[in-house]
Amino acid sequence: MTATPLILVGQPLLAPLLDALSPRYEALALWEESGRARLAEAEVLVTAGEYRLDPAMLEQMAALRLIACFTVGYDGVDLDWARARGVAVTHGADANAADVADHALGLILAHRRQILAGDRQVRSGQWTAGTKRLTRSMGGARIGIVGMGSIGIALAERADLLRMQVGWWGPREKPQLPWPRAENLKVLARDSDVMVITARATEKNRGMIDAGVMDALGPHGLLVNVARGQLVDEDALIAALGDGRLGGAALDVFEREPTPAARWAELPNVVLTPHMGGATREAVGRMTDLLLANLAALFSGEPLVSPVLEAQR
Repeated sequence: MTATPLILVGQPLLAPLLDALSPRYEALALWEESGRARLAEAEVLVTAGEYRLDPAMLEQMAALRLIACFTVGYDGVDLDWARARGVAVTHGADANAADVADHALGLILAHRRQILAGDRQVRSGQWTAGTKRLTRSMGGARIGIVGMGSIGIALAERADLLRMQVGWWGPREKPQLPWPRAENLKVLARDSDVMVITARATEKNRGMIDAGVMDALGPHGLLVNVARGQLVDEDALIAALGDGRLGGAALDVFEREPTPAARWAELPNVVLTPHMGGATREAVGRMTDLLLANLAALFSGEPLVSPVLEAQR
């Protein structure tokens, strides 16, 4: 009789996956002693891709065949380590790209149209016949998108429908795209009213949105981040917002998560959400289906469905 494969689930936020996995596999929580005690037996580690995996823990996983990132991102995985040991890596592919683009658009609307301030005005009884808010239109606004992958393209398509002027920058030319690519990040910032970060995070681009980029975006510019917090120099961002060199920010991701509330308490020109851009019921359902399909492929010897790295052994 063939033993049931053992799968470890890495973080408490992925706990609902234990029920989805258990009908087919032996699934244990890594944050519980029962899971940690069986590191050497586990063939699969399911993880949220933004969490850095402990190298010492991985070295104990002698039977590991697959690191399955439930998320689209996989920046917490050392791909060189996985490649050297013949461990496959999968991710959530484009499962939540449309939802993240929707959330980015929502953040832009919330900030430019002062939706949260308007809500507070009504609730506090400060809306009177003599008060009227003037906000900024979406039509004609220049949006600069950093990183033109699936999320960036989905956002650009939505921006087109709102009659925004779309520009972008990424490290590689993409001549098939209909939108112009800026020469560099500072040029994109200078020529944008709204800059949106949708790029994949790596060690090479950590902190690429620095004080110089923020100064180029300027005192009327809006910086939106729905990618990864480490792409932005967060201390420089808070300083630029505080002294008015940057007009505003709308953030779904942060350098440290959960972000300390005190960091943002004195900044009225921000809209903040708790890393929820891709967390829709529909996207989670698609990512669960992808995870199960990748596991079925692994254990049947078929090609993986959404590989970052294919197994080498």
